[in-house]
Amino acid sequence: MNTFFVAGHARLPGGMAAQNMYETLTITAEVDKKYGVIVEAGCTLATAHGREFVQRLLKGYSLKDGVEEPVEEVKKHYLGKAGNAVASALKDLAKQYEQSAVKG
Repeated sequence: MNTFFVAGHARLPGGMAAQNMYETLTITAEVDKKYGVIVEAGCTLATAHGREFVQRLLKGYSLKDGVEEPVEEVKKHYLGKAGNAVASALKDLAKQYEQSAVKG
């Protein structure tokens, strides 16, 4: 297999639909081992539209290049209440990636 699975977590703000189901937001990614590119992504936002939007936003970024650019994209384009949690979960995902021995 040429990919691996990694996840990042962040606390959700109160008063959100997703917060009623989960206390934390999780972003998951299937990452190419050689290049660190996110080939698929998912998250635990409450709506399918929100989950699909985050997936499209993250797909194609290389974690080897860091997450500053995708975090900025989240801040610019995801204007929902969970925006900070999405950015924090992405940073946590990158931290898990960096600590991983599977990086390539």
